[in-house]
Amino acid sequence: MKVVDFDNPVHYSWFADQGRRLDASSYLSGAYEARKLLEQANLPKEPLHMLTTGPEGGIYNGPKFRRIYVSDRSYGVPFMGSTDMLEADFSWLPLLSKKYALQLPHLEVRPGTTLISCSGTVGRTAFVRPDMEGFWSSQHVMKVTPNPQRVPPGYLNAYLQSRFGVSIISGSAYGAIIQHIEPQHIANLPVPRLDSELENKINALIQDAAQLRANFQSKIQEATRDLFTSAGVPELADYSWHQHPRDLGFCVTSVDTTTLRAFNFSPRTHQIIDKLKSVPHKTLGDICQGGQLSRGNRFKRIDGDPAHGVRLVGQRQGFWIRPEGRWVILNKEDLAMARVSNETVLIASQGTLGENEVFCRALFVTGSWQRNFVFSEHFLRIQSGDPDFPGAYLFALLRSEAIFRVLRSMSTGGKQQDIHEELRKEIPVPICTPEDRKRIAETVRQAYRDRDEADRREDEALRLLEEAIREAAR
Repeated sequence: MKVVDFDNPVHYSWFADQGRRLDASSYLSGAYEARKLLEQANLPKEPLHMLTTGPEGGIYNGPKFRRIYVSDRSYGVPFMGSTDMLEADFSWLPLLSKKYALQLPHLEVRPGTTLISCSGTVGRTAFVRPDMEGFWSSQHVMKVTPNPQRVPPGYLNAYLQSRFGVSIISGSAYGAIIQHIEPQHIANLPVPRLDSELENKINALIQDAAQLRANFQSKIQEATRDLFTSAGVPELADYSWHQHPRDLGFCVTSVDTTTLRAFNFSPRTHQIIDKLKSVPHKTLGDICQGGQLSRGNRFKRIDGDPAHGVRLVGQRQGFWIRPEGRWVILNKEDLAMARVSNETVLIASQGTLGENEVFCRALFVTGSWQRNFVFSEHFLRIQSGDPDFPGAYLFALLRSEAIFRVLRSMSTGGKQQDIHEELRKEIPVPICTPEDRKRIAETVRQAYRDRDEADRREDEALRLLEEAIREAAR
């Protein structure tokens, strides 16, 4: 339920602007309040289209086009949709055929550009960070390419993702079931101009956050590669599932009551398992003795607000840079079940087997995520019970493509798959040397420290911007 902000109440004069509408939603949605605050702010303002440059003036989304996907990175480019752009780890993006992508060069994203979801859930934003160069985006992603001679790119991004920018963008949407916005709808969006020193400070914070997130991406990939190389199985570091022969027919003799499902005996998967067993290893079940290797318990969800609730993160948003989640009120018992310990690895353990689904993908909980979020019961909790194998080390392994395929092969159930309770205990974990494990774990930890720092700097940039606008509106 939305209630009025007593620091900025609805005024009688607003009714005339809204055609004497008496329904509360048009006044409490946030868009109208933000527009009024901007009007009241004693700041110079410029229309968005005057600050951009590039194809179609620098605000564009692109046409519908034929999508041909490939499995070999030498023939494809990473391709993002309006939800993919929110991901923290871009390792799993689908690959669009390079032949078709090069026919639409303006759909390649450029560092410094702000991406805006323009179909479905409208108004979500992402800043194109340095490691996203060479990515292509769909027509459902609007590009806003700043002219650095007119506006600092990071400042423009901070404004567009602030409560002022997002609410005005969302207020421009049209459509019934599926919402849309087009470039012309936001071309005249007013951009307040602040003191150049403050704009440059906000820009630096956003640019630093982008670089830190790029560092996060490179470090977790480095940790996974380091683990397989140190373990003596470097071929698993760049494992490509689709380059191996399909499981068209095979014979299995060692069948027992554990499982009779053919998919659980996939030869491609057992090749991975055999490679891992060929080096010194321990099973995941042994490592998690005294820790946890199980799904969370179900609990009742009662919607609340930030003042009284906790933010619940589900499988889909768990892989986003900044999960929106859902604010819920939990009793002490349910809250204890929904929280996870520091350095817990979570695996999305319910879903379907689509190539772009999150089922069996891994995420790592530490730092601000461990303090601020609770997690749904649909995650498999993996907590080490052996101090020689910390959660950060396990994550470097479990996030890999090779283990993703192993986990997928252990699926059980009907429409909604789960991960077989007994089979997952037998996953081989390479031992490596104590020095290797320590180094790999520290690489993961530093990656997540970078990610937390990126969030902090972005939050500081938004705070500075919103305070400046509110101060100018007093």
